[in-house]
Amino acid sequence: MNALHTSVHHSAVFDHPEMGEHENIVFAKDKDSGLSAIIAVHDTTLGPALGGCRVWPYENPADALTDALRLSRGMTYKNALAGLDLGGGKAVIMACPRKEKSSEMMEAFGRHVERLSGTYITAEDVGVSTEDMEAVALHTDHVRGTSATGLGDPSPYTALGVFEGIKASALHVFGSRDLDGKTVSVQGLGHVGCDVARKLHAAGAKLIVSDIHAPAVARAVEEFGANAVDPSEAHRAAADIFVPCALGAGLNARTIPQIQARIVAGAANNQLQTPADGNALKERGILYAPDYAINAGGVISIALAEPGGNDEHVREKTRAIGETLALIFERARREETTPEKIADKIAEEKLASAKPRRN
Repeated sequence: MNALHTSVHHSAVFDHPEMGEHENIVFAKDKDSGLSAIIAVHDTTLGPALGGCRVWPYENPADALTDALRLSRGMTYKNALAGLDLGGGKAVIMACPRKEKSSEMMEAFGRHVERLSGTYITAEDVGVSTEDMEAVALHTDHVRGTSATGLGDPSPYTALGVFEGIKASALHVFGSRDLDGKTVSVQGLGHVGCDVARKLHAAGAKLIVSDIHAPAVARAVEEFGANAVDPSEAHRAAADIFVPCALGAGLNARTIPQIQARIVAGAANNQLQTPADGNALKERGILYAPDYAINAGGVISIALAEPGGNDEHVREKTRAIGETLALIFERARREETTPEKIADKIAEEKLASAKPRRN
C-alpha cells in the first residue's frame, strides 16, 4: 500500500497530464491475493464505462496510472465512434501475467469492480484470459467475455474490422477496394495480425510479414507464401499498405520518414507516438486509419454479444467500420486536416449531443 501512496501521490493524480475529464480513479488493493490495481472511469455520458483489464509488470505505479488514464480515454472515443451506448474505462493490474497472476487475484479484482455498482464493466485485455474473466464473474455481473456473456475470443472480430478498414483505405487512396496484387506489410502476427494476414492473402494481396516470435513468422511464410522481414524493418518495406498489429508508438519521428507505403491501417493501439506524428504522415501523403476507429471490432463483439452465440449483428456492426472510416477520410480531406483529428471530433460531437439527455 505504501508503494502506491509514495509513487502516486494524490496531487500527482489530479495534476497528471492524462487526467483530463476522468470521472473516477480507483486504487484497488488486496493483501491476500497480492492485487494492486487501478480502475479508471473516463466518461459515462453514453452509458456504463466498458474497457478491458490489463495485467502487466509495470516498473512503477506511476507508469500504471499513465496507462490506465490514456487507455480509458481511448475507450470513450472508441465506443462513441463505434456507435455503442457505452462510456470508456480501463483497469490495469500491476503483476506479471505469467508468474504472479492467479485466480484469487482476479476474484479480488472482481470484488472491486462490483463496488463500482455498474459504472465500470470489465473485459479481457493484454495478459488476461477468458478463464480470468470467469474468476472475475464469480463476484460481479459487470463483466463481459465470459461463457455466459461472450462470443469467445474477440480477436476474429478485431481482424474483420481491420480488414474492412484496409479496404476502405484502399478505396480512398487507390480508387478501389480490390486488394489483389497489392503488397502489404503486416507487423505482428498474434491472433489479430495473423487473422488479418489470412484475409489479405485470400483477397490476393502479396504479404510481407514480421514478428518477434519466429514460429509465427514461419507459419505465415508457409501458409501465405509471405516474405519475412525483421520487425524493425516492417514499416520501411516496399509495400502499398503497412499494417501495424504489434506494440504502440510505432509511428514516430524516426519511422515515419522511412515508410514507403501510402496507407497505414492496422490493429495496434496508440500507434502515433505524439499528435505531431499524425501531421507528419499527412505531409508525406500517407493515409492513416485512426487506430481506435479501425480496431473496434473486438469491443463491438464484447458489447453486443447475444446469448446463444448468434454473431450476425456483431459482424454487421463490425463491417460498418469501413463505412465509418470512409466518412472520416472524406471529412478530413474536406476540412484539410488529419483523420485522427476528425475521428476525435466525431466522438466528441456524439458525447456533446448526448450530454443534455443525461442531465
